Amino acid sequence: MSDVHADEQRLIDLEIKMAFMEDMVESLNQVIVQQQRQIDLLVRETTRLQSQLEQGASTPTFRSLRDELPPHY
Repeated sequence: MSDVHADEQRLIDLEIKMAFMEDMVESLNQVIVQQQRQIDLLVRETTRLQSQLEQGASTPTFRSLRDELPPHY
């Protein structure tokens, strides 16, 4: 009879562990989805900035540091 009780307890423990693992997998999945959204946003922003840089490279503008105002102005 104690073997049956031990087996039942072991099964319960495994079910508890599985429930925690399922919760952890779902949480990790949400983190991955959020990170992928951030990556997509950064890729779009990088592409946009690179496009701006390429457009600006066709018409170079040179500015002298003398034309810049110091930060305290």
